[in-house]
Amino acid sequence: MTTLSIPIFPLHTVLFPRGALPLRIFEPRYLDMISTCMKGGSGFGICLIREGSEVGKAADTYEIGTLSEISYFNMDASGMLCITAQGKQRFHILSKSVQPNQLTVADVELLPNETEQKIPGAYLPAVEILRKLLDQLGYPFARLEKHYEDAGWVSGRLAELLPLRLEHKQYLLQMHDPLQRLERLWQLMEELELR
Repeated sequence: MTTLSIPIFPLHTVLFPRGALPLRIFEPRYLDMISTCMKGGSGFGICLIREGSEVGKAADTYEIGTLSEISYFNMDASGMLCITAQGKQRFHILSKSVQPNQLTVADVELLPNETEQKIPGAYLPAVEILRKLLDQLGYPFARLEKHYEDAGWVSGRLAELLPLRLEHKQYLLQMHDPLQRLERLWQLMEELELR
């Protein structure tokens, strides 16, 4: 398996492979991180915060996250950097260190990408729910390449967009089987009366 050394962006959100996440960057350590990534054509890891905050001292994160690349960047009128992170591949943190500026750098092992799996008929209503959600959303979600026939793509987008607890989203990210993820999402959607 491939190992990389990457900067980690700890957030109170979960990004899945092939998803998009708009971010506003203002902390100097992350502005530097984005600049380095853009100059080197490299990515950074997005991990859910287990304990701590998105600002200030380095937060403790879960070990499974998503390697992302910058697909869009712009300075807004207030001078804040706006980017879109595109999820590429899940990873597992092997070790990490915190730099003096509180940026976490981790050695990670990339996890294999999921193979495409057709969606069983029982979960086709979930596809329609996702279509309606994406139709209501603007950039960057409207520009995502759509794969409504793929259980991994559908389950990833639903997990990102549905109003689930962050711990549930992280659990879903850690699952290796997209059909099991879709089944669990279907159960959660019933519990939340979303279907």
